[in-house]
Amino acid sequence: MNAPTPNLPEVGLSQLCNDPRIVEAQRLIRETINEYSGRITDIRTPEPELAAPYEKLLSEMGDLRGGGLYYPYLGSGIGNGALVELADGSIKYDMISGIGVHICGHSHEGLIESLVEAALSDTVMQGNLQQNLDSYHLCKDLLTLATNTGANLDHCFLSTSGAMANENALKMLFQKKSPADRMLTFENSFSGRTMALAQLTDRPGNRDGLPQTISVDYVPFFDQNDPEESTKRSVDALQKLLNRYPDRHAGMCLELIQGEGGYYSAPREYFVALFECLQQHQIPIFIDEIQTFGRTSRMFAFQHLGLDEYVDLVTIGKMSQVCATLFSDDMKPRPGLISQTFTGATSSIHAARFILKQFQNGGFLGENGRTHEIHNRFTAHFEKMHTATPDRITGPYGVGGMVAFTVFDGSPKRTKEFLNALFEAGVIAFPAGANPTRVRMLPPLLAIQNEDIDNVCEVIQSVLNQIAEPPQSAFDGLA
Repeated sequence: MNAPTPNLPEVGLSQLCNDPRIVEAQRLIRETINEYSGRITDIRTPEPELAAPYEKLLSEMGDLRGGGLYYPYLGSGIGNGALVELADGSIKYDMISGIGVHICGHSHEGLIESLVEAALSDTVMQGNLQQNLDSYHLCKDLLTLATNTGANLDHCFLSTSGAMANENALKMLFQKKSPADRMLTFENSFSGRTMALAQLTDRPGNRDGLPQTISVDYVPFFDQNDPEESTKRSVDALQKLLNRYPDRHAGMCLELIQGEGGYYSAPREYFVALFECLQQHQIPIFIDEIQTFGRTSRMFAFQHLGLDEYVDLVTIGKMSQVCATLFSDDMKPRPGLISQTFTGATSSIHAARFILKQFQNGGFLGENGRTHEIHNRFTAHFEKMHTATPDRITGPYGVGGMVAFTVFDGSPKRTKEFLNALFEAGVIAFPAGANPTRVRMLPPLLAIQNEDIDNVCEVIQSVLNQIAEPPQSAFDGLA
């Protein structure tokens, strides 16, 4: 897949975007966007006169979608980097980025320019039957990035969601290993919410009322407090399952850093011990990088951990805008197994290529890259808070652009209380994991500034102080 890209004369959209009239229009758009987004400079409380109509909108939105919103969040459609404006006039720091999607933050000048170019294209969506040159270039980009340290990945199939990318990987595995009918994964895993992925995800509540579609066996994950014993426990559990169901497993799906599970990670040697066992039994290894893609020292977490030689399939999503399943030639499906009317919007494909270029050329990757710097700055703040008030905050946890911490006792109720207060104070984060429940952040790596990190952590400290003691009732202390 490293063959040189064929040279084609400048045609179609490329010519159109270089037309002087379009170039001038882009300049005017950039100028206008910067004027408006430049007015968004700090946290702001809602406009009082918008309170009633905004509440009505939130209520109607909940009815329309068949369930209330997690936060009272309806964006106005504009922001400035890590700051986003809501339709009630308030401005907040967005530290969850649509659960990792908005890697460029809000109203990013370069991203908007890329999206305007996409809007000039002849089609809104690209699909399995008709794809433009954009799709070719994105597939080429992704495979070049995935194989530059030795991974044996030959093919790239684009899709519109991380769940669909994972479904495509599952279908390839089951076809390859037919008649195998089981899958392996880790305890505390999350793979998605389709009928099949709900079984793979280790959350019984996510499949409440659903019929069983595939059989899944769960392996205990690494425990950083007991590295050697937990590694042995995982390998022993895996070996026991392989012996109990010989030739029944189509593959093992795993997150190298558990995302929804609470940002738990493990060292390279832990995964090597498991992967060696899997390879001895000819079990393909499927790495789910829907959340980790672009958030470690390398574009892929498997590269960050030096696991290239073991990967058979890998899926990406979230920050890539277009999702994808990358796979080795050995996993190549027979005709008819995977196909989609839509494999991605033209705008998403343009955005994906823009984002990949930013990571490659913007100094974000590597042990001393900007992503590492962002993580370290958050870490320094959280460690300082923990030293001052160890009963209020512990952590941080996670790797690179995945940052988490635990507040108070880590109970769902106390964590939710903290998150709601944090939202009201102007910072958006989200929960992850259980026992304890952690607060997680997926900051917009391509937009966040050091000053933003400092401001966010100042708000976190203020909210911790605010809710450290529950409000005292007027009747407390009375006989």
